[in-house]
Amino acid sequence: MKKLLLSLLMLAFATPALGQLATPNPAGLTYGHVHLNVSDIELHKRIWVEYFDGVVVEKGPLTAVRLPNMLVALTEREPTMGSRETVMDHFGFKVRDIERFLEKWSSTGYEVGRVFTGAEGQTNAYVMLPDDVYVELQEDQSLHVEIMGYHVHFITPGHEELLKWYTRVFGLEIRPRGSIATTTNAPGMNLSFGATDQERAATQGAAIDHIGFEIDNLEAFCRDLEAKGIEFDVPYREIPAIELKIAFITDPAGVRIELTEGYDEY
Repeated sequence: MKKLLLSLLMLAFATPALGQLATPNPAGLTYGHVHLNVSDIELHKRIWVEYFDGVVVEKGPLTAVRLPNMLVALTEREPTMGSRETVMDHFGFKVRDIERFLEKWSSTGYEVGRVFTGAEGQTNAYVMLPDDVYVELQEDQSLHVEIMGYHVHFITPGHEELLKWYTRVFGLEIRPRGSIATTTNAPGMNLSFGATDQERAATQGAAIDHIGFEIDNLEAFCRDLEAKGIEFDVPYREIPAIELKIAFITDPAGVRIELTEGYDEY
């Protein structure tokens, strides 16, 4: 019996950590991260650990919080504006018990926004983090963890054209999410696109500075993007200090995108 228990324990520890990124698709792509500019990095680290069950990871100058399906990277820099002023309006999580989350959140004075029935018929709510980082929650009582990354939400005029750009560039398919028709899925994350008649700002420097995709064989992927006519803000390079290979592009609406290889080892 002791040997059996020991074997089960070893198997449990050998199982991929709950904070790992989702399994890449056949093209080697999975969702990677959201990168925030924050005025107080220690405060944000505490929030992401205490309320979102994250695990802080630090490599060289990079600080990130590991969560199921994604990482949240943090740079201590006063953001130029909150996320709701930009095209990258918010990002979202599924939570197993939304009432418990909101009670804990509001009990310490953090802002709870609208609570409503969401696009998939579940209870949803918005919460505002320091530095005006807007986050959506959706209840899912079937979760095997308390909370996990679920979607990023673009708000912009011409949202349908932007969705088509993402499906073309990253080889994705348009798939509705509940009553929202204009969405697509990368492994580990839904990308939703909403309309507005108001112009939104580009993301660089804002509270949500950029989003990121993790790519197997990033160098080859970048060559493929160049063949599609994609221009790079930062071309492919290796950063040994943070054990990452990276490149940066910007989508047609102004959302900065980091392409990485190595975040799945964080």
